[in-house]
Amino acid sequence: MENLSDNELMMMAKEGSEEAFAMVVDRHKVGVTGFIFRMLGNHEDAVDLAQESFVRVFVAIERYRSDHAFSTYLYRIASNLAISELRKRKRRRLMSLIWLRSGEDADEEYEIPIPSSDRGPENDVLDDERKSVIEKAISSLPETYRAPVILRDINDLSYEEIAATLGLGIGTTKSRISRGRAMLRERLKGYIKVDENG
Repeated sequence: MENLSDNELMMMAKEGSEEAFAMVVDRHKVGVTGFIFRMLGNHEDAVDLAQESFVRVFVAIERYRSDHAFSTYLYRIASNLAISELRKRKRRRLMSLIWLRSGEDADEEYEIPIPSSDRGPENDVLDDERKSVIEKAISSLPETYRAPVILRDINDLSYEEIAATLGLGIGTTKSRISRGRAMLRERLKGYIKVDENG
């Protein structure tokens, strides 16, 4: 069974093979969790949303079609969940700022503590300083560029797969990856050389 493609395993899972689905999950759980972690910068959230991605694949397994790469399908779900979480965070931050400013002393000056971008326990996982710097640089990219760069340079998807995953044209995909890499090079000066040809 290990020699079967993702699509073959998914078709078996569609017929009721739990073992086939477990093998698909096993093949992709590290990559998906890593992708979401780099999008969100939080390991617990990444694990939760990776599990949610596989749950969604399983729940919709009857509608699964094998005419595209499974990884494209899976990363589209993971990407949508990660982007949704980022938007929720922004709304929560905005609502907390609005709440702080809506009290009786709304006209007074407030020093509003902005949540630190430093990862807490995740630094234990990424104790190597170089990796930590790279992770921070990636997580600082705007989400428009972050997902394409991660999918290309870390998850090693083709431009076509990334375009399909994110619902973009090939030209836009290449442009966003190029722009994202340029931003990374700027942030990583002195730490690492980022491949421009990818």
